[in-house]
Amino acid sequence: MKKLFFAAIAASLLAGCCRECGTVASVKSPDGRNAIEFNAVKATYRVLRDGVTVAGPAAVSLKLDGRELGAGASLKGFCRGRLSGLVATPVYKKWAIDLAANTLFADYGDWGVRLVARNDGVAYRFETKLKGKVRVVWESAPLVIPDPAARCWFSTTQYSGCEEVIPQAVAAGDACTGTNKFAYLPFAYSFGGKYVAVVESDVFDYPILNLAREAKGDGPVEFSSTFSRWPKSRQRIGGWGEQVVETGGRWIRPTAFEDYLVETEGTRTFPWRGFVLADAPAAFVDADLVNALARPQVEGDDFKWVKPGKVAWDWWNCFDNKRIPENEGVNTKTYERFIDFAQQHGVEYVIFDEGWSEHLNIWKFHPSVDVEHLIKYANERGVGIILWMAWAQVFGEEDRVAEHFAKLGAKGFKVDFMDRGDAEVERFLWKFAESCRKHRMLVDYHGAHRPTGMSRAYPNVLNFEGIHGLENTKWGAKDLTGMMDSDVRAVYLRMTAGPMDYTPGAMDNYPVDGYLGGREGPKNAQPGSAGTRCRQMAMMALYEAPLQMLCDAPTKYEANPECFKFMAATPVVWADSRGLAGDPDSFAAVARRAKDGAWYAAAISNRDAREFKLDTAAFLDGGEWEAEIFRDAPEGDAAPTKYVHETKSVKAGDQLDIGLGRGGGFVARFVRK
Repeated sequence: MKKLFFAAIAASLLAGCCRECGTVASVKSPDGRNAIEFNAVKATYRVLRDGVTVAGPAAVSLKLDGRELGAGASLKGFCRGRLSGLVATPVYKKWAIDLAANTLFADYGDWGVRLVARNDGVAYRFETKLKGKVRVVWESAPLVIPDPAARCWFSTTQYSGCEEVIPQAVAAGDACTGTNKFAYLPFAYSFGGKYVAVVESDVFDYPILNLAREAKGDGPVEFSSTFSRWPKSRQRIGGWGEQVVETGGRWIRPTAFEDYLVETEGTRTFPWRGFVLADAPAAFVDADLVNALARPQVEGDDFKWVKPGKVAWDWWNCFDNKRIPENEGVNTKTYERFIDFAQQHGVEYVIFDEGWSEHLNIWKFHPSVDVEHLIKYANERGVGIILWMAWAQVFGEEDRVAEHFAKLGAKGFKVDFMDRGDAEVERFLWKFAESCRKHRMLVDYHGAHRPTGMSRAYPNVLNFEGIHGLENTKWGAKDLTGMMDSDVRAVYLRMTAGPMDYTPGAMDNYPVDGYLGGREGPKNAQPGSAGTRCRQMAMMALYEAPLQMLCDAPTKYEANPECFKFMAATPVVWADSRGLAGDPDSFAAVARRAKDGAWYAAAISNRDAREFKLDTAAFLDGGEWEAEIFRDAPEGDAAPTKYVHETKSVKAGDQLDIGLGRGGGFVARFVRK
């Protein structure tokens, strides 16, 4: 199984060469339920689920410097094809992705539009066969929602980091009506019992897509595409935004923009514009659309050296210094303590967050941190070291950075503060992934937007942020009750795109309305979480993260050994994943199968308490199982650190009554008897 897990086992493309006449054609998914239609004269697409239009019709185009690809072009014909087979995935929520799909290509000669229909959704993209380089001035990739009363869930943001709370649903007709705001993908909506999540895949040498609202009016609601243009000039910013520097820095911020998106190869495929389609929001968890359409694994590397795992994190818990006063500050003793803790408890990695080097200078170690000694100390104990750095420290020196720290024995990087979604940043993300592959280094892209399938091409890229994560509890109570809701919605929105660097695992747990923080206050030095202990435990299995940060301090985990033992043993990659129940407005429940055959079931609630029935028939395949369960205690709303830990025998098909407190959680491990 392990050998197969790291190798593509079967994939084929059967492309039809015969050309169809006519101006309108559609392609259906293998199960016949999903379809995408294309009008070749108007260059419009329409998405259907069970014959019902759920998106479109909407006109698409690709504007190049001096030429526009779209409506009115002369069609040569439609060509059909079929995809089949499985592709194994070393760092994913399933051991393999089923590639089964039907395709349609609208051929205009030196360019075309390819459409694909899968059982989990549909997508389209532009493809070109032009000579030399081309400048892409703009792409029109609109979304039209037929019903203005459709419920929409999305993050509204003014930049491309997407760390905002995901607010409550709004009607499509009322969405994105604020000033200078756009909707960040994934964008989900529902009407008539159909659920749609708008995504993109294979964003390569290109900016990411966001949606902006067209003028309000009656009838269908149209969102236009919006992109960041190519930077014309840039400024390096050090400190926390107040300092302009010549080299290094924390951010690289554009100060002016070109009138185009990117100058790129004329012969290429462009990003997929996708629609995950389902009858219930829980089915979004099962969907593979983003990764199935992503760029295949790069050739020449089997990636067997990639080792997903958990990380003992230092920054969130202030380096455990408040519990160990003699280790005050970032120093060698502190990190030896973290490394010893990781070795003792089977935690694969320790991260050195900001402070291991001199201020924003990765080429000079901090005098109190013996980095070379610590890397050797960790490697001797079977623990890998991951180094944090701001992307401005790496940009332009990608290969030098990867080679240098690989030679020192580090295992990977956490790269932070990109906070952009233009094509220049995308080039960096791909270039550094390749540099790290060459030198066998892992990557966690923190301070980055949601993933678009890069980890299929580069399995050494284990995680992305693009999420309002637990780090936000360090500087205040703002939006913490909203965060309870946002955590649930992230399962149906953000996680549809891929893994999330949320960083769960807090051991100091507070009532939903009883957590007070502040950048200068006690919660900055001793942060905790709103909601119950079981909520934090559930997130280890609920949220996808092949590199999962354990946010809290070693001393706090050692003071809570029963919970920590379970969390530390929870896998980070899976053989199978299934959405069980819930919706973006209430709760989320997911089941995942470990490679050893055990099943994990996990659920979290929003700010409201609730009960639901866990139907084990949805994931257990017969027989008797022993379930180890952590659930909210009856007094958990007022005392969130309280929980019930129990074991019970379960038969496949049993329905378990699960109670979730306010901001509550549940997690269980099922092992066959």
